[in-house]
Amino acid sequence: MSDKPSVRKIIHIDADCFYAALELRDHPELVGKAIAVGGSASGRGVISTCNYEARRFGIHSAMPTATALRLCPHLVLMPHRFQVYKQASKDMHEIFSHYASVIEPLSLDEAYLDVSDSGLLSGSGTLIAEAIRKEVRAAVGITVSAGVAPNKFLAKVASDWNKPDGLCVIKPAQVAGFVAGLPVSKIFGVGRVTAAKMQSLGLHQCKDLQARSEMELVSHFGSFGSRLYSLCRGIDHRPVAATRTRKSMSVEHTYATDLIGRDACLERVPDLLIELDQRMQKIESGLFISGCFVKVKFSDFSVTTLARAGIKPGACLYKSLFSEALDRHNLPVRLLGIGVKLAPRQGDAGAQLALF
Repeated sequence: MSDKPSVRKIIHIDADCFYAALELRDHPELVGKAIAVGGSASGRGVISTCNYEARRFGIHSAMPTATALRLCPHLVLMPHRFQVYKQASKDMHEIFSHYASVIEPLSLDEAYLDVSDSGLLSGSGTLIAEAIRKEVRAAVGITVSAGVAPNKFLAKVASDWNKPDGLCVIKPAQVAGFVAGLPVSKIFGVGRVTAAKMQSLGLHQCKDLQARSEMELVSHFGSFGSRLYSLCRGIDHRPVAATRTRKSMSVEHTYATDLIGRDACLERVPDLLIELDQRMQKIESGLFISGCFVKVKFSDFSVTTLARAGIKPGACLYKSLFSEALDRHNLPVRLLGIGVKLAPRQGDAGAQLALF
C-alpha cells in the first residue's frame, strides 16, 4: 500500500515578465520605464515580452515591434540575451530542486513542482511556494508568481491569479466554489476559436459547462468535450512528469522584406533545412521523425500550415508542401517555417533523425 498522500500538492511557478525582468535587473536605470525585449522594427522583429509599464500601452508578446513603437514611441527596446536567460532559468531550477524531487519544466521561466510527499516546512505547499518565491527573489533578482492547488490545471490558473509577484492557494475544499465562477477562457486547451464557440452556446463560466452532459460537450467539441467535462469540475489527474518528450522541432524566419512569388519562397528552403538539421543534432535519442510540416505567414498576417505524416523530410518534400500552402493565398510572404513531428521510437520504425 502506498504511503503517498491521496491529495496532491502541486505548485506552478511562473516568472513575471521573465526576459524584461532580467533586463531591468541588469539595467536598474530603466526601472519605471516602458521596456520590451524583441527584434528590431527594421528587421520585421516581434516583441518577446515586455514589462507592465509597456502593457499599459497595449503592447504584448508576439506583437510586431513596429506596432509596439507606434503605440509607445518612448518604448525602450532591448535585444535578446539568451545566455543570460538560460543561466537565470538554470539558477531557478536549482532552487526548485531544493524543495521538490519531481519537477516538470514547461519553458525557461515556468515549471510544475509536485511537493505532495515533501517533509519540508511541515509539508505545507503554501509555505514551500512562498519560500521558493523569496529564494528566487534573493538569488536571481527577479519575482515569480506561484499557484498551489491539488492538480496541474488549477495550479497554473492560480499562478496567474495574483500576478505579478503573487501567490494564490486553492485548497481541496475550495475547488468546487473556485471553478464554478471560472471563465471558460481559463481552461487549459481553450483557445480563441473554442472560446468564441462557447460564447455562442451561452457557455461563459465553468458552471455553465457543468450544466451540460458529457455527451453534449462531446457533440459540440469532439474528443475535447470529455476533457472539458472533467476540467470544468476542477478534475485533472495528469501527473507532474519529470521528463517531457519533445513532440516536434521547427525553425522559422521572418524576412526583412516580403517575399514576392513562389520562386523567392522556395529558394529559402535550403537555408531553413540547414538550420533545422543543426537543431536536430541536439534531440535526444529514442525518437524518430513521424512527419513534417511547413508554416507560411502572409503579408496580411494570416497564417497557413500544412503537414504530411509518415514521410521522410527533404528539400523536395518541403518545397512541395510550400507550393501547396502558397496556393491558398495570392499574397506576399513575411515568414516561412519548416519542422518535423517526433515520436518515441519502437524497434526500427520511423526515419532517422538526421535530415541529410
